[in-house]
Amino acid sequence: MCRPTHFDVTYSINPWMDPARPTSGDRSLAQWKWLHDLFADLGHRVDLIEPVPGLPDMVYAANGGFTLDGRALVSRFRHAERAGEARHYGDWFRRQGRFDVRDAAFVNEGEGDFLLAGDVILAGRGFRSDPRSHRETAGFLGREVIGLTLVDPRFYHLDTALAVLGDHDVMYFPAAFDPASREILAARFPGAILAEEPDALVFGLNAVSDGRHVVLPEQAPRLAAQLRERGWVPITVDLSELLKGGGGIKCCTLELRT
Repeated sequence: MCRPTHFDVTYSINPWMDPARPTSGDRSLAQWKWLHDLFADLGHRVDLIEPVPGLPDMVYAANGGFTLDGRALVSRFRHAERAGEARHYGDWFRRQGRFDVRDAAFVNEGEGDFLLAGDVILAGRGFRSDPRSHRETAGFLGREVIGLTLVDPRFYHLDTALAVLGDHDVMYFPAAFDPASREILAARFPGAILAEEPDALVFGLNAVSDGRHVVLPEQAPRLAAQLRERGWVPITVDLSELLKGGGGIKCCTLELRT
């Protein structure tokens, strides 16, 4: 995770960002700390990367890369405003001494568009990550990569439209995907939880699951109820200030798999 020390909305690279809309540094930090402390209370280890002045979106750590089996593929960002983050995330991975690190050759926005689901990687395309990054990721990490096409710019990363709950369980918003991708998801995850638009629009699917607990926005009560009915333990938090930058709970969380 990365503290939102420098978080602000000074440019717009997704439909959620409006530089004319005020942001609160104190509120964003308080909401982020609540999430950070919740992960620790649930028993998870939380490593931090230092925030860098001039990179306000660095708080969205999920976009920094993708790790699996001790390998780390460092992101390459589509927009110039975020391009500088890649070097800092790459340096962080290399300093750990526990990853085989490679810098992406194609635009690849990390766990924003790449989500591990059991023995396969679900990969988004359409707005950010280059489709060629899917093959690059499969080659470096040695896992099958299943491409899914996003069609609604409000859901510009895969992790805004789909959350992996367990190896064989996901929840997603069907209208965010093209027909072919919806067919893939329906065939692979026939028991998936399907989110309604009001919950999707508050980034209810930008959630983090540890296999039992699912941390999601408090503004998505219907989705929390669906999870509870299926036997999951939903825990709701307020990350509304960071939603002003087009990010949520999962965006702030990069999972490290060594």
